[in-house]
Amino acid sequence: MQHYSPYEIIEGNPANGLVLLADHAMNRLPPEYGKLGLPDSAFTRHIAYDIGVEPLTRELAAALDAPAVLGCFSRLLIDPNRGEDDPTLIMKISDGAIIPGNHPITDEEWENRLNRFHRPYHRAVSETIARAAAAGGKAPLVISLHSFTPAWKGVARPWHAAVLWDNDPRAVFPLIERLEATDDIVVGNNEPYDGALRGDTMYRHCMTPGIAHALIEIRQDLIAEPAGVAAWARRLAPILAELNGLPTLHDYQRHPSRTGACDD
Repeated sequence: MQHYSPYEIIEGNPANGLVLLADHAMNRLPPEYGKLGLPDSAFTRHIAYDIGVEPLTRELAAALDAPAVLGCFSRLLIDPNRGEDDPTLIMKISDGAIIPGNHPITDEEWENRLNRFHRPYHRAVSETIARAAAAGGKAPLVISLHSFTPAWKGVARPWHAAVLWDNDPRAVFPLIERLEATDDIVVGNNEPYDGALRGDTMYRHCMTPGIAHALIEIRQDLIAEPAGVAAWARRLAPILAELNGLPTLHDYQRHPSRTGACDD
């Protein structure tokens, strides 16, 4: 079995106080999994990864000199943005596509995917956040980057970008305000998804320890090509730099999750 790293760390300067995350950056699978019984075309779709997020994260990390953690495996294998007890952790069907390699799945293979992919990714996230906290002497600001489809079940989505969150508004409100002020774009506030998901990446690494954070979703057709990625990097970089300069976003402050009391 060949070595396969489930994550990539972009080092950046941890003392800057900003950490970027990209859970669904890539559509890769280790060779021994083949294509999970799916056609190649499945791995060009949103079911496999967040289109445009990898290059966007790389551009923002370079522009901001920020450390970043990228997931290096397809969400079809196991979803790093789900808690270990989430029934959608390993999907059997995703947006109409049956995933033969995920059904049936033994308890041993379920645990194997947690140990090889999910848990190492989250250890890398924890360690990167901890390095930033130690280097800066304060809580870092954490931004998670995702993308969403232009339409769902035949209905067009009007938002160009969205900010998802649970119950900690510290980074969210100034982020939405600045996004809406840039130009004529429509910004979703917990649309098209709700950001309160128990056990997900933001819950685990930010809500629980009390770190200010936000999850930014960009519509996929806007960052599917290099020109769009560059445009959104230029839009987001100064906004994130400004937010990172706010002292109130670098304190530890726990907020009760809308999903229930946060885990210790």
